[in-house]
Amino acid sequence: MILFPAIDLKDGRCVRLRQGDMAQVTVFNDDPAAQARVFEAHGFEWLHLVDLNGAVSGRSVNAPAIRSILSAIKIPLQLGGGIRNRDGVEGWLAAGVNRVILGTAALKDPALVKESARAHPGRIAVGIDARDGKVAVQGWAEQSTLDALELARRFEDAGVAALIFTDIGRDGMLEGVNVTATAELASGISIPVIASGGANSVRDIGRLAEANAPIAGLVIGRALYDGRIDPAQALDASRQTGKS
Repeated sequence: MILFPAIDLKDGRCVRLRQGDMAQVTVFNDDPAAQARVFEAHGFEWLHLVDLNGAVSGRSVNAPAIRSILSAIKIPLQLGGGIRNRDGVEGWLAAGVNRVILGTAALKDPALVKESARAHPGRIAVGIDARDGKVAVQGWAEQSTLDALELARRFEDAGVAALIFTDIGRDGMLEGVNVTATAELASGISIPVIASGGANSVRDIGRLAEANAPIAGLVIGRALYDGRIDPAQALDASRQTGKS
């Protein structure tokens, strides 16, 4: 299982929110590039990056911070937040982003996801963020009536590299990953699923591994920043699942 330490960018700083609420923000580092280097030094093999301002505004806002991170580390990263057209996809892939995450576009412009996935095999992911099982978009400000699995199945044969599934109700709350919902989604599609939202201990890695579902990874945020999850222990636990 691949672990993805998360850097969420707001106003050029590394922050964490509670349930996606932009008013409930904790700043963890004023230098996102330095934070990225810390995660790389710990031995993580990927980085998960989100432009929070971009997710709300519909365009990349924290580009300077993103570019500084790209220059600071050698490990691959996946980027989401505000990327909603072909120029955005192409621009960030050309800039060195290894995988672009399309969330709002997956609901509102599925053709963009499919066209991008065909053009860039293995480099396009879909972000599915759900509140009470229903997909939310526009930085989680807009609630749809669509189930997470229903949206995921629209991209079953599109060549999407992964789905990042976030339980909004648990995001930033340190209440543990929603293993049941993640496992149900992973079992219902053939696209690899990465869990996100609520990780609070190394035990979450084991719970996902024991779910008897093809869960490929876990995004970890606040618990890494406040010390609830030790990087070395987490990486060791992930290797025990069979994939580092």
